[in-house]
Amino acid sequence: MAQKLSRASRPSWPKRAVVTAGMPYGNKNLHFGHVGGVFVPADFYARFLRDRLGAENVLFVSGTDCYGSPIMESYRKLRDEKGYEKHISDYVEENHERQASTLAGYDIEPDFFGGSALEPAVHVHEQMTDEVIMRLKERGVLQKRATKQFFDPVAGQFLNGRQVLGRCPIQGCKSEKAYADECDLGHQFEPEELIAPKSALTGETPELRPVDNIYFDLPAYLDFLKDYTSKLEDDETVRPVVVKTLEEWLNPPQLYIQNKFREAFDAIEDQLPEHVVAEPEGNKSSFTVTFPSWLERDEAHEVLNQGGVRFRSGKALVPFRITGNIEWGVPVTDECGCSGLTCWVWPESLWAPISFTRTALAEAKRTGRGDRYASLDWHDWWCSDEAHAYQFIGQDNIYFYGVAQTAMWEALGCNMQQSTLVANYHVLYMGKKASSSSQTPPPPASELLDHYSAEQLRAHFLSLGLGEKPVSFSPKAYDTRETGKNPDGSPLLARDDKRVIDPVQKEGTLLTGVFNRLARSCFYGVAVKDGDPSSVRTGCIPAGDPSPAARDAAEQAVLAFERYMHTFELHRALGVCDTFLRAANKRWSDASKAAKAAQADDQAAGDDLMRQALVDAFFELRVATVLMHGVVPRGCELICEHFAIDPAVFFSWEHVFDTTDELLASLGEKAGAHQVVALPPRFDFFSF
Repeated sequence: MAQKLSRASRPSWPKRAVVTAGMPYGNKNLHFGHVGGVFVPADFYARFLRDRLGAENVLFVSGTDCYGSPIMESYRKLRDEKGYEKHISDYVEENHERQASTLAGYDIEPDFFGGSALEPAVHVHEQMTDEVIMRLKERGVLQKRATKQFFDPVAGQFLNGRQVLGRCPIQGCKSEKAYADECDLGHQFEPEELIAPKSALTGETPELRPVDNIYFDLPAYLDFLKDYTSKLEDDETVRPVVVKTLEEWLNPPQLYIQNKFREAFDAIEDQLPEHVVAEPEGNKSSFTVTFPSWLERDEAHEVLNQGGVRFRSGKALVPFRITGNIEWGVPVTDECGCSGLTCWVWPESLWAPISFTRTALAEAKRTGRGDRYASLDWHDWWCSDEAHAYQFIGQDNIYFYGVAQTAMWEALGCNMQQSTLVANYHVLYMGKKASSSSQTPPPPASELLDHYSAEQLRAHFLSLGLGEKPVSFSPKAYDTRETGKNPDGSPLLARDDKRVIDPVQKEGTLLTGVFNRLARSCFYGVAVKDGDPSSVRTGCIPAGDPSPAARDAAEQAVLAFERYMHTFELHRALGVCDTFLRAANKRWSDASKAAKAAQADDQAAGDDLMRQALVDAFFELRVATVLMHGVVPRGCELICEHFAIDPAVFFSWEHVFDTTDELLASLGEKAGAHQVVALPPRFDFFSF
């Protein structure tokens, strides 16, 4: 039997909260992985926090990542291969507008969804970039380094990151899609480590030539990151994948060399800087060389290359590049120590949510909504002990948000509050990782709305439990398999057989068959009917206290839901709603049947039973609607409209434990006299 929860053990919440949802690149529309894996969970959480903390205390910001080599390369191909004639900024803005439209189609409502290169955020972001870089410079944690960059002698130009293709050199990574200094799985490395590099422009092997750039001294924060990560292990709000990934990057600098190169290694070992060799254990095919720091490891690269010794690198902290020399980027002041550079897209994307926060606050004041945020500035949201940031990301980006950002926030020295990273595993498409370049590219998120409703998809994506493992998304509308098995193991029937199970439909049953039925029962149950002798058909919510069973069930649901939201177990929070709604529906069904049976013998006695059934049902419906608000906002707000109660009061958690009479009393209304908005015949709050 589950332990009964107590109000005394409720989790604590910050006074203010920022919610972010990654940043999609500005060279494409959103596919279902962006929406289902990041934006829907973030929107759910932001809506919950608005209800829990008050809308004025929550900012949900995100936007299009407008800069960087991926966008430059996509734009180049579009221009060269398809004759696109507009400027790159126009290209980005068109994609941004498509992204915003897709999010709106899924009822995803950030307080601000902007673009790092687009009005009104562009100049704020440029200022923020300048402030961060100069602050880091003043703190003595930036350094100029001459590093090698790929140059295509045939094309006669330096190559940006996405114009170089090769294999990832990081030990254990099997990615065949690596670029100049990172692979598609998020691993970072030096350009000279890339295996089998080729120019995307000419197909030739590019040269490496020295280029000056500015780097953040990330290795200097190794001890801080170790201590920080060890504390996260005991934090119930941090997902294990975050801790595990951080720990992987806190190892000493190492190189892994296959045993077949041992003789060549022995021949040049005395030329290597200080190191320690660990012999292979068991049947391992490689031995390990460990260095005191990344400096010695990088120095060893040239010696090993000259000796014909191939190697792979282990994950370790290396200086984090801040600048680059590509044209399409945020300009960097020459005061940083180099001239004519732009900011590398990854660091500026880390503080872009702060730029968006600043822009959102400015826009609220400009448009007359400034009272919502009073006189607060961005420091009150990112640097205050009273505030906290929750950043929803994909697992591939933990290195940037968990390692680089954490160290950089500490280095800034202005009481930057470390974010809680809510990292989701991949939403697999038909059992494979979603990728627009794969043989079976995933459908655009907007296209799914041609087959399913937004609320159906929201509920389905939230049910997947992506915080615990990758989960396959195999909607019937896109599943071309003719044979096989359904998710429950039963035989998959022919495509035209209506009995084929569609996994996306599962949560629809909860909405249409349970939630919708309970809401209809309540409003139709009090609807005025000519000639009906029942005294409960007044068009008003009946007065009275809910039964102990209904009150206890509601309280336990609220406490369990809140606890799961606190630990980001979003699928379990949805599961609480499912269980609560089904039990409430069953309680109503049993009680209303008993009341109708009693009315046949004694109208007054039966009316009393029906009145109590409706008191319970309206109470449980309101609680369920508050809990489900972040999951299916459109239908829940429609239910609120028919309750005829101010949404700011109806959804506020200040009243979540109140009975209906207590809620109405807080509004100065008399119990039993509050009229609801009548439903038209055969009305549905959720329809697919």
